[in-house]
Amino acid sequence: MNPQATREEYLYFSLPEKLIFYVLALMSLFYMGRQVYDRVKLWQTGRPTGPIREGTQYWMPTKAGVLKWWSKVLPMILLQKKVRSSRPTSGAPMHLMMFYGFGALFIATTLLGINTYSPYKFHKGAYYLIYETTFDSLGLLLLFGLVWAIVRRLRTKAPISQDKWDMGVLWLLLGITLNGYLLEAARIAADPHAWDTWSWVGYAIAQPLGHFGVLTYKVAWWFHVALVLGFFCIIPKLRIKHILLAIFSAAGSPDTPMGKLRTITMTEVEETELIGVKHAKDYSRWHLMSLDACMECGRCTEVCPAWNVGKVLNPKKIVQDLIGAMETGAEVVASLTQEALMQCTTCNACVEACPVLIRHVDIIVDARRNIVSEGGLSGSAALVLRQTASTGNAWGATGNREDWMKDLSIPLARDGVSFEYLFWVGCAGATDPGSVKTTKAVADLLQKAGVSFACLGNEESCTGDPARRLGEEFLFQEKAMENASVFERYKVKKIVTACPHCFNSLKNEYSDFNVSIDVFHHTQLLQQLVSKGSLLAATPEKGSVVMHDPCYLGRVNDEQEAPRALVEGMIDPQFSGIKTRCCGAGGGRMWMEEAPNERPANARIEQLLATGAKTIALGCPFCKIMLDAGVKQVAGDDEIRLLDLAEMLQEAN
Repeated sequence: MNPQATREEYLYFSLPEKLIFYVLALMSLFYMGRQVYDRVKLWQTGRPTGPIREGTQYWMPTKAGVLKWWSKVLPMILLQKKVRSSRPTSGAPMHLMMFYGFGALFIATTLLGINTYSPYKFHKGAYYLIYETTFDSLGLLLLFGLVWAIVRRLRTKAPISQDKWDMGVLWLLLGITLNGYLLEAARIAADPHAWDTWSWVGYAIAQPLGHFGVLTYKVAWWFHVALVLGFFCIIPKLRIKHILLAIFSAAGSPDTPMGKLRTITMTEVEETELIGVKHAKDYSRWHLMSLDACMECGRCTEVCPAWNVGKVLNPKKIVQDLIGAMETGAEVVASLTQEALMQCTTCNACVEACPVLIRHVDIIVDARRNIVSEGGLSGSAALVLRQTASTGNAWGATGNREDWMKDLSIPLARDGVSFEYLFWVGCAGATDPGSVKTTKAVADLLQKAGVSFACLGNEESCTGDPARRLGEEFLFQEKAMENASVFERYKVKKIVTACPHCFNSLKNEYSDFNVSIDVFHHTQLLQQLVSKGSLLAATPEKGSVVMHDPCYLGRVNDEQEAPRALVEGMIDPQFSGIKTRCCGAGGGRMWMEEAPNERPANARIEQLLATGAKTIALGCPFCKIMLDAGVKQVAGDDEIRLLDLAEMLQEAN
C-alpha cells in the first residue's frame, strides 16, 4: 500500500469558488432546516411526553437514557429488524440495499468532511486506499437498489404510493449516485495517480473517458453539487425524510408493551375537558412526530385483517389522513371517518409490521374514546358497553357464573380455601358453550397435575377489555378497580386464564390500578406441568393439526413456544407466531354484525385449511367462537375439529 496515497479536496478550486459553494450549501441547509422547524412546531402542539427537568428548557440525557435510546435504534433502524422480517416480495431486499448503500455514502461523506475541516489529516495511506475500495463497492448497493425500485415501480400497475414525487425522487437519487461515480471518474481522468485503481468503479469508468480538462471537471463538480443541494432543499417535503425521522421515532417510542393502552386520569379530563382525542394536537408529541416518519411502505395495510376482507379501514391511510388533520386542524374522527375507526380489531398486526414503530392502535382507540364520550356510538357496539356495565359480562348474561361448575369439585376463593393460582375464567369461559368446554378442560388438568387453585365464581367480573378497546375508558377503569379490590381481598399472587384478552389486560394494564400479580396464559402453566412430567403432551398424527396463534397471545404478548409444547407435530399455516392473522374478534368486533364476505375469520380459516390439517388448535375463546362460524361457511360438509389446546391435552391425559 502506497503511504503517499491520497487525493486533494476541492481540486483546482480557488478560494472564491469555495466561498460560493459554502454560501450555496448554507442557503440550502437553512431552507431545509426552516422546513424541519415548521414540522417541529406542529409536533410541539401535542401533549408533552416524558419528564422535563424543572427550571430549564433543556434536557440532558442520562447514561441509562442513552443506552435505552441505543437499544431501540440499533435493532430497529441500523439493523432494520422490521424490514428484514418482511416477505421478500414486499421489496425488503431492495429497501435494504438502498438503506445500507445510502448509509455507507453518508458515512463516507462525513469522514471526508472531518478530514477536510479538522487539523488532523488522516485521509491518506492505507486508510485512504481501504476507504476508496470499501465505499466504491458499497455505493453499488444504492445504485442497484434504486434501479430495482424504478423498474419495480414501472412494472407495478398499482404502486404502493401514488405520490407523483416518488418516481421523481428515485430518478434524482439515481442521478446523484451515477453522477457521483462519474465525478470520481472525472477526477481520476483529470488528475491520475498510480493508486487510483483502488477506486475501482470510478477507475473503470475513467478509462474510456481519456484525459479531462480542468473546466470539464469543474462543470461535472458543480452539476453534482446542484443535484445534492437541490435534494437537501426538498427532503422535508418527501417521504424520504423518514430516513432521519425514523431514528427519533424509534428512540422515543413508548416503553409500554404493545398490548397496553394509555390510562386517562380524571385529573386530565378535568384539565382538558376532553376524553380521548378530538384534534391531532390531543395526541402526544411523539405520536405526531412518528406520523411524519411514515415511509408509506404499506406494510401496515398489507397485514390489516379488515382491509384484507374489503373493509374501508386502511392503516396507512389513517396515518396519512391524520397528518392532514395535524396540518389543517381538522377534527380527527371527521378526517379518519368513524366507519374506518370502528372496523379495527386492535390486533396490532399493523404495529408489529411498521418499520418506524407507529402505534396505529393507540391512535385509533384514542379517537374511539372521543366518539364514545360524545355519544357517537350506537348499535351492537353500544349494546355491549351497556351489557358490561349492567351485568359485568360482555355478553350480557345474567345467569350464574358458577353454572359450569355443577357436578365438579371446583374450589371457590370465598370458601376460605388456600390456593396458589386464581383461575380466571372470563366472560366467554363462563358463558359460551364452546368456551365452557375449555374452562372445564383447564380445571380438570390443573386438578390432575395437583395444582392448588381456586375460582372467584360470581365474584368475577369482566376485565373491561372490550370496553376499553371500544373506547369506553372509564367503564374499563371501573371494572379494573372492582376486580383489583377482589384480588386484594383474597391476597391473589398468581392468576391463570384461558383468554388471551383477559391475560393481556391483567398482565399489562392492571398495573395502573396497583395490581402486582404474576399472570399466566393457561398454555404457559400447562407447558410447565408438561415439562415437569405432571402432564403428558398430546401426540396426534403428524401433520393432522394446524396451530392458530391468537393475536393477543402470539403477537401482542410474544408467546409462541408454550402452545407448541403441548401438542407434538403441529404444523404452522402461512402466517403464524407474531405474523399470525386475526380472527376478527378483538376491539369489540366480536359483537358486531358483518357480511359473510367481510369476516376476517373466513379468510383465516382458508389459510389454516390450506395446510391440509383437519384439526385446528387454538388457545383463545374469542378465536374459537369466530373460527367456528367461519368453518361452517368455508369448509362446508368437511369434518373440521376446532379444539383448544387444553382440550387436546385433556384427551391425552
